[in-house]
Amino acid sequence: MAFGGWPAEAVEFYEGLETDNSKSYWTSHKAVYEDAVLRPMQELTELLAAEFGEPKIFRPYRDIRFSADKTPYKTHIGAVLGHTSYVQFSADGLGAGAGMWHLEPGQLTRYRAAVAADGTGADLEAIIAELEKAGVEIHGHESLKSAPRGYPPDHPRIGLLRHKGLTTWQHWEPGPWLEESSAADKVTEFFRTSAAVCSWLTSHVGS
Repeated sequence: MAFGGWPAEAVEFYEGLETDNSKSYWTSHKAVYEDAVLRPMQELTELLAAEFGEPKIFRPYRDIRFSADKTPYKTHIGAVLGHTSYVQFSADGLGAGAGMWHLEPGQLTRYRAAVAADGTGADLEAIIAELEKAGVEIHGHESLKSAPRGYPPDHPRIGLLRHKGLTTWQHWEPGPWLEESSAADKVTEFFRTSAAVCSWLTSHVGS
C-alpha cells in the first residue's frame, strides 16, 4: 500500500503509552500500534528506500537491562535508512535526522583529521552554515569538554573537533498534515537538504 500518513489514532496511541507504559496497555492497544503506527512507518520507509537506502525499523521494546527506567516500551517508533538517515514518529510529531551519531575509533580519527585540515574543514563549515540558514539543526554528540588529544584548544574549528558524532535534525509538530501522504515530502526534502553533510562524512570518515 502507498503511504497515506499517520492517522490521529497514532498520536493518541503514544499519548496513552506515555501515561500508561505497561504490558496491559500495550496488549490491549497492539492492533492500533500495528495498523496506525507501524504500517505507516513501513509504507514511508519503503517509499524512501530507493533514494535513501535500505530501511530498518527498530523494535518497540526498550533495553532495560542496565537502565534505572524499567518502562518496557519506547514512546516513539524509529527507523534508519541506509547508513546516514533516520526518521521518527511519536506523540510530539515527526522527526528526521541524518549524519553519523556515533563514530568508532578509526572513524573518529579520520573525522578529526578532516575537520582540522584547512580545505576539508572549511568545506564542512560551509555546509553547516548553509544547513543552519535552511533551518536545519546541527548536533554534535558525546562532545568533549576540552580539546581532543593532539589538537590545540585554540584551533579555529575546535567546537567541531570535540564532537564524537555529527548529525542534522528537524522536527515537525503534530497536526492534520500528518494524516496526509504529503508528510513524506517533508522527510524527503530534509534528507536531500542534509545530503551534503552526509556526503562529507561518508567521503572523509567512511560508512
